[in-house]
This record gives sequence, structure tokens and C-alpha cells, in this order.
Amino acid sequence: MPKDAKPKRKAAEKADKASSRNTKAKKDPKAPKRALSAYMFFSQDWRERIKAENPDAGFGEVGKLLGAKWKEMDEDEKKPYVEQASADKTRAEKEKADYDQGKKSASGDEPDEDDD
Repeated sequence: MPKDAKPKRKAAEKADKASSRNTKAKKDPKAPKRALSAYMFFSQDWRERIKAENPDAGFGEVGKLLGAKWKEMDEDEKKPYVEQASADKTRAEKEKADYDQGKKSASGDEPDEDDD
């Protein structure tokens, strides 16, 4: 008497479901970039200085040093970076509004036939 074919293991079934469920939507390459924070402007400015002072420091160590430096700075020292972030935020909002407007006009090109 032949044995019936064994059903798939539950773990294998879950893996099959998970692989089909975890597909992400493609990101639009024309989408505008998000605004940078004041800390990101600071880290762009200071990363080379920190690496010059600590040439053997790895990526994580440089990040820790930058974070420590940012925390010890007072508001006056942070002000130029905060202003850059504010300007970048307005730029990003404008680009996003233009991008969203472009998407709406591109999808709304076809006239509705129900408007008689």
C-alpha cells in the first residue's frame, strides 16, 4: 500500500506566504528627496574633522563622536545647522507639492464622460 504524499510542513507554507506578501512597491525615482535635519547638516560638516582627529575610528565610532559633539553644543552653535534644516524643509515641501501636483495632473488628463 503506497504512502500518501506528505503535506508541506507548516514552516514551509508560512515561508511561501511570507515571500509573496513582503513585496514592496517600487519607489518612484522622480520623487523628491526628504528634508535633512539639523543634525544631518552638522554631521556632513563635521565628519571629515572627526575622521582627521581619529583616523583609526570606524563608522560607528565616528557616529558616536559626532553625537557626543552635537549634544555638548549649545543653541548658538547649533543655530546655523537649524537654519539650514529649516531652509531645506521649505525646499522639500515645495518639491513635494510640485511633485504631487504633477501626479494629479498626469492622472487627470482624461476627461470624464459622465459630466454631461
